[in-house]
Amino acid sequence: MFTENDKTQLIGRNITENQVENQVNRLKQGTAFVHLVAPATIGNGIVKMNETEIKTCIEAFESDKEYYHFTKFVPASGAATRMFKAMFSYIENPCEQTFPTEFFQKIHDFAFFDDLNQAIINNYGLNIDQMMDAKRHAEIAETLLLEKGLSYGKLPKALLKFHHYDGFNRLALEEHLVEAARYAQNTDGTAHLHFTVSPEHETFFRETLDTLQAQYEQQYGVKYVISLSNQKPSTDTVAIDAEGNLFRNADGSILFRPGGHGALIENLNDLKEEIVFIKNIDNIVPEKQSATTYLYKKVLAGHLLKLQQQTFEYLEMLDEGLVEDSELDEMIQFAKNELLIDVPDFVNAYNNIEKIDFLYDRFNRPIRVCGMVKNEGEPGGGPFWIKNMDDEISLQIVESSQINHNDEKQETIFKSSTHFNPVDLICGCWNYKGEAFNLTEYVDPSTCFISNKSKDGRELKALELPGLWNGAMADWITVFVEVPIETFNPVKTVNDLLKAAHQ
Repeated sequence: MFTENDKTQLIGRNITENQVENQVNRLKQGTAFVHLVAPATIGNGIVKMNETEIKTCIEAFESDKEYYHFTKFVPASGAATRMFKAMFSYIENPCEQTFPTEFFQKIHDFAFFDDLNQAIINNYGLNIDQMMDAKRHAEIAETLLLEKGLSYGKLPKALLKFHHYDGFNRLALEEHLVEAARYAQNTDGTAHLHFTVSPEHETFFRETLDTLQAQYEQQYGVKYVISLSNQKPSTDTVAIDAEGNLFRNADGSILFRPGGHGALIENLNDLKEEIVFIKNIDNIVPEKQSATTYLYKKVLAGHLLKLQQQTFEYLEMLDEGLVEDSELDEMIQFAKNELLIDVPDFVNAYNNIEKIDFLYDRFNRPIRVCGMVKNEGEPGGGPFWIKNMDDEISLQIVESSQINHNDEKQETIFKSSTHFNPVDLICGCWNYKGEAFNLTEYVDPSTCFISNKSKDGRELKALELPGLWNGAMADWITVFVEVPIETFNPVKTVNDLLKAAHQ
């Protein structure tokens, strides 16, 4: 399969021939759908806290945070092209059918309005209102998106102005700096942030941070420790053509494509951080509307710390091996009721040594507490009980693309889901001995999926790695907690910035 040039290419990417062969075989054979058992619901996989429990979690976070090190991890790779899909359609075909009515009707309400208006004046000698009076809407859109203006169509969401304040505006990036100061500050006064960025954006990203960092450190009394990383070339995946052969570029080289956000488990693993908040770059609101977000970050973190402390205590007991029957029964109940681990009935028939082995294996894993919001029709993944190929049942975040919608029973389970994944996680990434887990050992590679694409006019099948909070964390201890819908305010299209939460 491989030429000498191929082998050189693989070495340069730190990818083995065996990896490529396995990917090609998976592309040919197809990927398996996830086997849904039931939706995770309140009382059956999702924890709903009362006011007393919320208060207890916040108190646990505030009292114990001095013993931990926190980091905020923000996937911020990729350009904001999809955010402006409708605008690009209008540029390509400026007609009544593609006219972005709401955008132009409320153009003054966007935080980037002043920048866009100045760019319009520089380019055309007219302001936006004069351009709109002259029906020159396409040129306004071009100035927003293309290099002759603000280049918003090529920039990452992190570097777009999201929110307007009295006298200034904030980039999405700036809102994450504020959030880190509010809930992820360590007792030494530092707030650690890690952004994953695309190589083509890294220089501008660093320049922007250099401009902003001192200002926010002074304003919020914090010292930021900020790091960036790129998706590794070793996580790129291959594709096959219509005949099932390895897809090659015009020059004969192997086509490699980014493997999706699941590749970022490598970046997270490299950090070796203890407690990590994970949140998408576009799920932020202006500071004056962030109180609920800050509150529930502390709730989730406090719940994680409580669960982890008890789990570590049990692991130390199991490690010593001197455990009474009653203590094993207590641990099994904790696994079921607090960690939401499925404990098969046959475990009750195990002898003590077998129970110790079972519990040690289940407890000694990275742990994540995931916020879940009530499903109000947003597209994306949700919380489910699933059965894997070893017949083990566990809680997982599942995307629609992982489900066989032609299977009536699976579709019924999917449609009965009550909650939605807002990507609001806090992760415990160290074991009870104070060592960092190797997070790559807890990935379920079978949960990758295949997408149909094209390149240079040729059809191809591409492999997407298991998603970061899907299959890449499949073997973690997973606990779902209901959080208010107010904590979920993503910006998927530019008009989302017009919603009340972003104004």
